[in-house]
Amino acid sequence: MCSPAPGLCRVMVLVAAALVSASVAAWEGGREEGVQYGQVGADVVLSCADAHGRSGVEWRRDGAAALPEGSVLQNGDLVLHRAVLASTGAYSCHDGKGQILCSVSLQLGYLPGIPSVACRASDYENFSCSWTPGLETFLPTRYITTYRAKNSPAGLCVQDPARPRSCTVHKCEFWSSYRLNVTEVNPLGSRYRLLDVTMQAIIKPDPPEGLVVEPVPWAPRRLRVRWQYPASWPKEPHFQLKFRLQYRPIVHGSWSMVETVNLSEVITDAFSGLEHVVQVGAKDFLDAGNWSEWSAEVRATPETDILTMPRAEATAATSPEQLAEEPSLAPNAGPIEDRSDSLEKAAILVSLGIFAFFLLAVVLAIAVLVWLRRRKTSKDETQKHDFLAAAVHMKALPKAQIL
Repeated sequence: MCSPAPGLCRVMVLVAAALVSASVAAWEGGREEGVQYGQVGADVVLSCADAHGRSGVEWRRDGAAALPEGSVLQNGDLVLHRAVLASTGAYSCHDGKGQILCSVSLQLGYLPGIPSVACRASDYENFSCSWTPGLETFLPTRYITTYRAKNSPAGLCVQDPARPRSCTVHKCEFWSSYRLNVTEVNPLGSRYRLLDVTMQAIIKPDPPEGLVVEPVPWAPRRLRVRWQYPASWPKEPHFQLKFRLQYRPIVHGSWSMVETVNLSEVITDAFSGLEHVVQVGAKDFLDAGNWSEWSAEVRATPETDILTMPRAEATAATSPEQLAEEPSLAPNAGPIEDRSDSLEKAAILVSLGIFAFFLLAVVLAIAVLVWLRRRKTSKDETQKHDFLAAAVHMKALPKAQIL
């Protein structure tokens, strides 16, 4: 785990060791009086200082004379051989008259395990790490979190009391690498985890915000979608985001997906009259790191195609005021997203007709050229044949007749 940078690793371990020692010392000095910690599976000795030299000393647990199995008295002290977790409790030492000589609260648990650590950067200036314990120790636990960049002094990864088991490193350099040390400490000891962190590998933006989905007037297969950058992402020209949009009708299980660098998009293949669910995610424009989580779902329904509705339903669905204000269905020079699906089909048919007309004209032109060429060739051959026949005829005549 330390092989990539042995010197850096040694420095991190020494810093962690110093902090652990200080933490344990503070723990010992500030822990509640009358509390004793013990390790499960080890022998635990509960001392009763005032019992030495006295007879009839008795130990009780939680006020009862029943003690854990395998416990023995030695010179007034209570020894729990291979203590089990169930032996935790409040113990008291009594003299022969039943008077309490001392009391102690025994808490049993385990040494810390190596924590599992994961880090994420929601922007290119800071990164946060969170961890989970390697095992449940059943004892009070603290965490010491430090980090170090190459050729830089070690610093503290700041823990937020409002977010347990997490810390944040501020003012990072995007192209730098960091080594994080998370050390778990409890009254029995400590264990640590070292993790190498590269900013461009852990970048994961927060989901985009302000997602709005609305139908496009007179376009029964279109939905207009817009959103905003996450508030946590600084709006700098050198660090842009790209987005992906996923959508589907609620009655369908499969998603359609579109990628874009814009903050808006028009869905062109929605199902008329069906409610759709839409989400959007973000990622670094240069493809560093990972995609964000999906935004919260937003639902919208495209307009119903009025051309396919029965006449009575269409009349009821459209008021006279709407008919007066809204554009007609006739082709116009407006943007394509404001035309109906039926007009799109008509435009395609017209385009195909024009293409067929030009293709037919080209074929006819080629045919005429071939016909004219063949006609000219035939005429030349006929003239040549007549010339030769006349020459032969003149040759056959007598000279006197020729003269």
